[in-house]
Amino acid sequence: MNRKFPFYLQPIFGTIICFLILISMQGCSAMTAPTAPSSPTASGPRTLKVMTHDAFAISQGVEATFESQYNVKVEFIKSGDAGTALNKAILSKGNPLGDVLYGVDNAFLSRALDEGIFEPYNSPLLANIDAQYKLDPQNRALPVDNGDVCLVYDKAYFAQHNLPPPQTLQDLAKPEYKSLLVVENPANSSPGLAFLLTTIGNFGQEGYLDYWKQLKANDLLVVNDWETAYNTEFSGSSGKGPRPIVVSYDSDPAFEVINASTPISEPPIASIVSDNTCFRQIEFAGILKGARNRDLAEKWIDFMLSPTFQEDMPLQMYVFPVNSNAKLGDVFAKFLVRPKQTATVSPQDIAANRDKWLQAWTEAILH
Repeated sequence: MNRKFPFYLQPIFGTIICFLILISMQGCSAMTAPTAPSSPTASGPRTLKVMTHDAFAISQGVEATFESQYNVKVEFIKSGDAGTALNKAILSKGNPLGDVLYGVDNAFLSRALDEGIFEPYNSPLLANIDAQYKLDPQNRALPVDNGDVCLVYDKAYFAQHNLPPPQTLQDLAKPEYKSLLVVENPANSSPGLAFLLTTIGNFGQEGYLDYWKQLKANDLLVVNDWETAYNTEFSGSSGKGPRPIVVSYDSDPAFEVINASTPISEPPIASIVSDNTCFRQIEFAGILKGARNRDLAEKWIDFMLSPTFQEDMPLQMYVFPVNSNAKLGDVFAKFLVRPKQTATVSPQDIAANRDKWLQAWTEAILH
């Protein structure tokens, strides 16, 4: 902002003019300079901003532990599904909406790294994390949790119809499973993309579209997001929809037991964990480039990798620890069945082909 003063002002006002110009210049600097790191004031603690996907959750006690330890207020910025949150972080690159982004998974990881939105951070907690989860050698994106995207079915439906539940991907294309499956759009949804990768891992780049066309001919339903698929269209959840098979997570049976309005001893749903029918997601967190509170961002990353946060995650977000020192609760020990062999697509292949695969899928299935 430039202020112009009339040239005819008399010298007697010179001192006043200089003073006003100085004030004006300082005001402009305050408006254009980068925002300084937040600091504790008499009015309250510093604020750490953490961008997340909409499914993020943390118990109040665990959040309070971090806030109390570092005299900070954590503000969670829920930013849509994982892909949408990443898009927002990319669009705000250089002037980030937060200090940390959590929720980028291995299907979107290469895009986040290629866009250069993260700053490296070698957390000391990485020593407790198995190498299988560490997909970025530069530690710009640090693994926080893992979970398996699987097919989930309504046990009552199949019992009532005297129909065995499907056990393979090929089963879903059979006539007896017509109009039973709902999936999420892989262009919009993280589990939807994971299921697309499952089919690519099974049928290869040459065969996955033919498989999807078989599903389409068998009256596949595609919806935009997990919430709609699971809570509205799926018959085995609170949504009580018309379709008894949904793309969701292997943690769902335990979820249904824990959250039942009336206590139940067995889950009403089950996940299909046959070989190569699931895809393992790994979710990451990273410090956003240009973070205003780098020191607090590092502390938050450390906290997310600590047993305190890691042991809270399963009951909050139904994902599982990557820290080998974190323990799972009894309900997961009883009801969680994890696949022994998941479908695999290398991070390099995902990086090179993801957009091409999505475009081809969209043209074949939605048009």
